[in-house]
Amino acid sequence: MLFVLMIACWVLLLMYSILLWVYKYQWNKIPFFSTNKINATTFISVIIPARNEAANIENLLLSILAQTYSRNSFEVVIIDDFSTDETASIVKKYTYDNIRLLSLSDYVSETTINSFKKKAIEIGVMESKGSLLVTTDADCVANENWLANIASYYETYKPAMIVMPVLISPSKSFIELFQSIDFMCMQGITGAAIYSKMHGMCNGANLAYTKQVFMEVGGFSGIDNIASGDDMLLLQKIATDPNNKILYLKSKEVIIQTAPVNTIKDFFRQRIRWASKAEKYQDKSLLPVLALVYFLNVMLLLSFLTIIIIGTPFYWKVLSIALMGKTVIELIYLFPVADFFNKRDTLWIFPLLQPFHICYTVIAGFLGKFGSYQWKSRSVK
Repeated sequence: MLFVLMIACWVLLLMYSILLWVYKYQWNKIPFFSTNKINATTFISVIIPARNEAANIENLLLSILAQTYSRNSFEVVIIDDFSTDETASIVKKYTYDNIRLLSLSDYVSETTINSFKKKAIEIGVMESKGSLLVTTDADCVANENWLANIASYYETYKPAMIVMPVLISPSKSFIELFQSIDFMCMQGITGAAIYSKMHGMCNGANLAYTKQVFMEVGGFSGIDNIASGDDMLLLQKIATDPNNKILYLKSKEVIIQTAPVNTIKDFFRQRIRWASKAEKYQDKSLLPVLALVYFLNVMLLLSFLTIIIIGTPFYWKVLSIALMGKTVIELIYLFPVADFFNKRDTLWIFPLLQPFHICYTVIAGFLGKFGSYQWKSRSVK
């Protein structure tokens, strides 16, 4: 049995290595974009769903108000999702003509829907004035040239959707450093996948699409019973029409910084929520990739547990080489991505995170399929 497990590990590791090489190659091919339309005029509506974000919403608003893009060319639409803290009160302090606060409670009852975030975005879109919609989360902070670059990119290429980079800004705690590196790895895959049209990935913390294409695909209709997935499930709806151009904007000027979760418990809740979307994907090309990553980690964990019980020094050596190989391959892939995010100095801790990464992947993947989770103080199945 142990021999079979080790063979499976090495076969999956080889396939995984090839996959990461492809992602690295495609990431490096994505051209950098710099603003070439100083006088871009596209009117942008920034849509921000917010639930109990009193600790974060002000930092986001200040970063948006500091944009170099003309205030006459964008609006900010915040949709308060039944907050029980001071979120709404904080937003109301900003009495600018281009900042509007909507309350989800004015449109729906809290007991009648399952996907609150999708409903909040949908209402924001319906109430928005812009032809180009940009979504972000209330715990994010934007670069001052964020909207100017988005508008310029849109006017240059006219895509239906623009996928953009997101960075988790960690402190020195273990779980926050782990999130930063793990999320950075996913961001590189996102860019490579979009650029190569291998499959669709994105993050709603930094996403833009036209109001026209949102209406044409029926918004979140058909996926509004799923609590999560306001980003990737929408992308996949838009991608069903080959005429809808979906591009990745590779620019440090548009990197959105988002806060990490603070505890291991909250981290697992977040990743279980992300994993729960997988079986709902219309784009099935992503599923073999997720399966490869999941079963590689399952085989490594099973091999480790089996070696503890019946192993020999030979098998310990074989497993150790496999783990070192996996770590080296991932680091080679990560170096150019970390350079883009100016986070190469954080990679020193990456080898030490490998055991936790393997365990969390197995646990979150399993519970994402068979368990439930909490999101914004709501229990979701």
